[in-house]
Amino acid sequence: MRYLLALLCTGFALAATAGGSVGVAQLPPEARETLHLIDQGGPFSSRRDGIVFNNFERRLPARPRGYYHEYTVPTPGSRTRGARRIITGGDPPGEFHYTDDHYRSFRRIQR
Repeated sequence: MRYLLALLCTGFALAATAGGSVGVAQLPPEARETLHLIDQGGPFSSRRDGIVFNNFERRLPARPRGYYHEYTVPTPGSRTRGARRIITGGDPPGEFHYTDDHYRSFRRIQR
């Protein structure tokens, strides 16, 4: 019974973090602007934009260190960076992920 419960919990955790995908048109306007800035190479709103994202939460596929980079998606009215980010993968970026809950879940951006 414990094995079944552990298996069910693990499956739920994977489903909860997988998040599916989202089209660019479904993203908030600030995320669409951030994608545009990534494509242009900046300028970005935060000095931390472009830093390596280490995927400590392991919610994205495992890749070598340096594969992922993170960019701030501004949150209107927030005085901090907020919880929204776009994570890119590859150099040049070939994959894009959006989180609006500070890395608890991701949705792959379909471009």
